[in-house]
Amino acid sequence: MFRAFADETRLRILHLLTKGELCVCDIISVLEVPQPKVSRHLSTLKRAGLVADRRDGRWKHYSLAQAKGDFHHRLIACVGSCLDEAPTLKRDAGKLVSIKKARCR
Repeated sequence: MFRAFADETRLRILHLLTKGELCVCDIISVLEVPQPKVSRHLSTLKRAGLVADRRDGRWKHYSLAQAKGDFHHRLIACVGSCLDEAPTLKRDAGKLVSIKKARCR
């Protein structure tokens, strides 16, 4: 689990997923990285038991997996709240809000 948290891109993805379920296209738009990189990191997070996915037609949506214990729960809680002030994660959250607002228009 620590190995999954040890990468900046994976940490950014986990932080975004604390805001709710996202499709890969949303994550790509926020992080501004290529789709294969995002997919590779999501795969790592899924293998670590941190992320769950569901298919909706041709789209895949990702969300945080149910915590499998107190340790897992506390790590995710920290990503969602303790790290909110980290400049990169704060910027990512702002971009996500903008993307969601644009989609609703």
